[in-house]
Amino acid sequence: MEATRDDRERRQAHGERGGGGKVKKIVKLDREISKVTSEALLLIYLYADLFLAYLTAGARIEALKKKRRIIKLEHVRSAARAHRPTSQFLLDCLPKPPPPASKPASGASKARSADEKPLPPGARRIDDFLRSTSAVPQ
Repeated sequence: MEATRDDRERRQAHGERGGGGKVKKIVKLDREISKVTSEALLLIYLYADLFLAYLTAGARIEALKKKRRIIKLEHVRSAARAHRPTSQFLLDCLPKPPPPASKPASGASKARSADEKPLPPGARRIDDFLRSTSAVPQ
């Protein structure tokens, strides 16, 4: 009787979350695995759920430390780095953070940086356009 109740509870928990079909599709992508039991799929699904909950909680803590309300990639990276087993495989999978952009010191340098940006093919800067039209004799 006890085993039946445990099985029923497990099926209800699995059915409420509804990810078993997705896990089965992912497992079937591996050509070395021909068959997988429903118990194994349930364990894989539950472990992945626990892992994501742990990683999300760590990322939330990192975001709160930096007084942010939105979790960003840098927060997930910090949470993964804090947990040694996770950092061994997950940091290689996460995209590398972009290099920090150097901020210009004054407004004049901002105008200069706009001039230095490359233009799309066939486009001209407005200054060049005005110079060429004013230089044409009428």
